[in-house]
Amino acid sequence: MSANVGILIVSHSHQLAEGAADMVRQMVGDKIPLGWCGGNVDGGLGTDLGKIKQKMEETWTPEGLAVLVDVGGAETNSEMAIGLLDSSMSSSVIICDAPIVEGAIMAAAEAASGSPLAVVVKTAEESFS
Repeated sequence: MSANVGILIVSHSHQLAEGAADMVRQMVGDKIPLGWCGGNVDGGLGTDLGKIKQKMEETWTPEGLAVLVDVGGAETNSEMAIGLLDSSMSSSVIICDAPIVEGAIMAAAEAASGSPLAVVVKTAEESFS
């Protein structure tokens, strides 16, 4: 795999996160690191800070990581997870202000073309503003 920006999808729903990641993978293939997580530790709706941090570490590349979130707690826990990362990683992780599915598709397409993190994030955010 080339050194492209990674994409992480964080949702309150395991099924939504998995489905969005599946859609992204079908559209861009294996050209980018792609991760997803959803649901709380009991398998219900919610988010799991530890799992988010783990997925950030697994999906991060030296080119950076763009994170797409659904609502409230997903964003809050993603922000907290960034704070728990080593500073060498956390400085290149950005939460996109974009719809989770559409934003993930646009970000992934941009990342697959080799664009830098700032452009990946901008593409996700501007496409739906």
